[in-house]
This record gives sequence, C-alpha cells and structure tokens, in this order.
Amino acid sequence: MRVNAIQGTDGTGTQTTTAAVGQGEDFSSYLQTTASLEEIFTEAAEKYNVPKNLIKAIAKAESDFNPNATSGAGAQGIMQLMPATARELGVTDSYDPYQNIMGGTKYISEMLAKYDGNVSLALAAYNAGSNNVAKYGGIPPFKETQNYVVKVTGFMNNGVEVPNASYTVNADGSMAAASVQEVEDSYYQSILEQLFSYEEYLKFIDMYMKLQEAEQKEIKQEQEQSEKKNDDSYYAYQELRYSPTVMNLLGQ
Repeated sequence: MRVNAIQGTDGTGTQTTTAAVGQGEDFSSYLQTTASLEEIFTEAAEKYNVPKNLIKAIAKAESDFNPNATSGAGAQGIMQLMPATARELGVTDSYDPYQNIMGGTKYISEMLAKYDGNVSLALAAYNAGSNNVAKYGGIPPFKETQNYVVKVTGFMNNGVEVPNASYTVNADGSMAAASVQEVEDSYYQSILEQLFSYEEYLKFIDMYMKLQEAEQKEIKQEQEQSEKKNDDSYYAYQELRYSPTVMNLLGQ
C-alpha cells in the first residue's frame, strides 16, 4: 500500500536522532480554542497530507489515545514521541494532545516520503527507527516491530473510533492549567461511555456496593466466630483446670 505525502525529509536516522526529523517547527501557538481529538487529527492529516485513518491507527496502537501515556523507554503522549524527537519536531509539551499529534504526524509524513509512500516501511521506521529498516533492507526481524506494523495496518483498514475528548489552550499555545485534569477526565469518561450506558453504570455501582456489603458482612461473621471459638476454648480450659478429677491426678 502506498500513499502520497508532501513533506520532504533528509530521513537518515531514527526517531531519536535529529537527522530523521529535519528542521524543527514550533507548533505551540497554532491552536487557541477548544478542539476535539477528531478535529486535531483532521487538521494534522490535511496539513501533512497523511491519511487520517493512518494517524488515528498509530495513536490507537501507541497509547490508545491517552494524552498522559509514558512508556518504559520514555516515549510520551498520544503518539508516543521520544523527548529528543519531540524537541526536533518543535513539540514543547508532549503531553499536549495538539502538539503531540501534529508532531507525530509530521514525523510519519517524513517516513512516508523517505520510503516513497510505503506504509509498512514507514511504520517500521516509526517503531524501530530508519537505521534498522536500512540495516535489514525492510521491516526488521523484531517481533515487536512486525506485530506493530500488522496491528496499525489493521486499525487503519478497519477504522478507529476516537474518544470524544477535547481541551482548551491559552493564546500562547500552552494548555490551561485547569484543563489538564479536564482532558484526562474527558478521555476516561469517553472510554466509559463506549463500554457502559448510564443505566448500566448505575447497575454496576449498585452491584459493586452490594458485593462490598456482603464481603464486609462475611468478614464480620468470621471475626465473631473466631472470637467465640477463642472464648469457648478459654472456658473449656478453665473447667478442665478446676476439675476434681484433674486436681487428683495432678496431686498424685
């Protein structure tokens, strides 16, 4: 599969090298209003002439659209940008969904241009780096990378539903302090809405509370039985201790 991308690139390194991403670009002042994730993906796709489904598929595979995601290797945000790559792309805050998506889209557009529109090779480079693609003459023989290419391609072909999350930035492009929590809350709320209706949610809460009550009741009963058992053992000991038969035996 091949797509056209208008962005050029010198594309000689990996995501963590400056050569792979070309000249930096400051995305920090583009957005000054509230926007949904879907709108951001649309803007990024149009700006860099990259299929929106491809960008959304990458975001789905990388972070499941979680703007606060951080990998063990240090990749950050929705598109999981490494800090060095983010800086070269002009991303000043990788946890800002707008900057992160725009930066990640710019990067994948460069990879598409580098590999003449070959989506599989571009994805392999996004995951494992251009150096590894060049080293192995194609998709590297890494299980993670091969699974990644298959997963993203599947998401892209089948379509991806984006969480109904939105956020607001200040005039200078920085995210409003109060809106950071709102973005996270909106993200998780949208996930819950996809899983449960409001009525189902209430039923779940009711069932959960009943289970908690039953569990507490069972614990209390076990404690009472344990205390009663200890009391019975104590009284049995006292009776045995002062039994005439026992006293005679001890006296002998």
